[in-house]
Amino acid sequence: MANNHNSKVSHERIETNNGLMIVLILVVLLFGGLVEIVPLFFQKSTTEPVKGLKPYTALQLAGRDIYTREGCYNCHSQMIRPFRAETLRYGPYSVAGEFVYDHPFQWGSKRTGPDLHRVGGKYSDQWQRDHLNNPRDLVPESNMPAYPWLLKNEVDAASIPAHMRALRKVGVPYTDDEIAKSTEEIKGKMEIDAVIAYLQVLGTAIKQ
Repeated sequence: MANNHNSKVSHERIETNNGLMIVLILVVLLFGGLVEIVPLFFQKSTTEPVKGLKPYTALQLAGRDIYTREGCYNCHSQMIRPFRAETLRYGPYSVAGEFVYDHPFQWGSKRTGPDLHRVGGKYSDQWQRDHLNNPRDLVPESNMPAYPWLLKNEVDAASIPAHMRALRKVGVPYTDDEIAKSTEEIKGKMEIDAVIAYLQVLGTAIKQ
């Protein structure tokens, strides 16, 4: 009886003490999160690149930066789920090993527009150019905004070496030579060229 009484008192104390309740909830959430997340850092399927995966070239990396800047991820997911309807529509489902060089990755649930993870090679460069300039020229019912300024703006080539060095610190295997040549490789390129280069490589590693 004494044990039951003590248990009741302890339980009542927790329920009536908001501060203590919040602390205990946070402890439980933290522990549960660690149990779910920590093992992922040691699984080869989530830490090793899939066969054929290469780091983005300087131009592709610049395109990814522009893609992020323009908020393309707000409407386009890059995560194909392992469900029949999804794989029939988009192709093989996404796996973590395809994104080990992405910081941050572009997975998400929003799909105002189609998933873009398997878009690489699906359309020609010219199709992508025309589509980005004015989507309704190719897809009359599209509600995607046009991005005509991408054809007029030059890529910020000077910022790419610093970006590549930062990515190397988190595990992307860029060489000194690749970083040194990056500015010259994309000098004079327009932003639309960079975005197209990025789109055309999406999902191609697992296709190979």
